[in-house]
Amino acid sequence: MSERRSSGGKENTGDERPRGGRARTVSEMLPDIGRAAYRRFGFVQSAVVSRWSEIVGERYAGVSTPESIRFPHGTRADGVLTLSVVGAHAPMMQHVAPEIIERVNRFFGYSAVAKLAFKQGATAKPSTKRAAPRALKPLSVELGDSLRAIADPELKAVLESLAQGVAATRGAPMVGVDKK
Repeated sequence: MSERRSSGGKENTGDERPRGGRARTVSEMLPDIGRAAYRRFGFVQSAVVSRWSEIVGERYAGVSTPESIRFPHGTRADGVLTLSVVGAHAPMMQHVAPEIIERVNRFFGYSAVAKLAFKQGATAKPSTKRAAPRALKPLSVELGDSLRAIADPELKAVLESLAQGVAATRGAPMVGVDKK
């Protein structure tokens, strides 16, 4: 009797994969999830949204965001790309529409977009760069001497950074105390 019964009453012949399989990281699953969501809202490739500034340049990406691509029934060419454009920038975007169409088609590798449609709306704010950290105090002589004995350069760099951060503070941290 090579057949076994599982707890659910189904026959398990041993040929089936174990339930669950290997654990997958979120980063492995995210492109699949994002791709399904973007396709549902009219995008063939999610990279059009995520790489918009590379496709059209920083100047145009700062005032526009791709909304959707609609294709004629049964084809994946000669579509209409809808852009959300900030306020008064729409006339400028209409003047550069042929250039934007060319850049988008170059990105796809074929004539995916034939026409642009504009709608007024807000765009996503570009990510702001982190401010440079404030000037850190140099390490004291005794602390610098104690770090010289550490052989691992990565650990040494992390400890030096930690020591500089501690030296730059003004006293113990105040948690839960109102500063007035």
